[in-house]
Amino acid sequence: MLTSKHKGIPSLHDIGRAERLKEVIEALYEINKGIPVIVEGKKDASALKTLGLAGEVIILHNGKNLYDFCTDITERFHRVILLLDWDKKGEDLNKILSENLKGHWEEFSSFRELLKLLCQKEISDIEGIPKLLNRLEGYESPRQ
Repeated sequence: MLTSKHKGIPSLHDIGRAERLKEVIEALYEINKGIPVIVEGKKDASALKTLGLAGEVIILHNGKNLYDFCTDITERFHRVILLLDWDKKGEDLNKILSENLKGHWEEFSSFRELLKLLCQKEISDIEGIPKLLNRLEGYESPRQ
């Protein structure tokens, strides 16, 4: 665990959070093999790839309006995972997509809720998860 990158010893609480975060990401990885994940932007998609997701990741902001985006998703997929940020904008988008994609995402809603809970108030976006995970594991200082 101690490497040249190691900046400090993580607390037991942080180690536990990191382990739970990795468990959620591993479960997401398995399901993403067959079910696409919808994120807000390119940085969120990149973060999921950094975390190891290899399945389809769909970027919400792709030039279509929300109605056309949702119509396209419902025509192409039976099920999706909504993984939008939990800041104000992300919450608003999540509400709109949840309503317009009814019946397509509900069984996977726990992923977003668990990530939100495990990231607590430190970050409010998907793109910040890899850096948070590194910090919780002790490989990065909180101020980097």
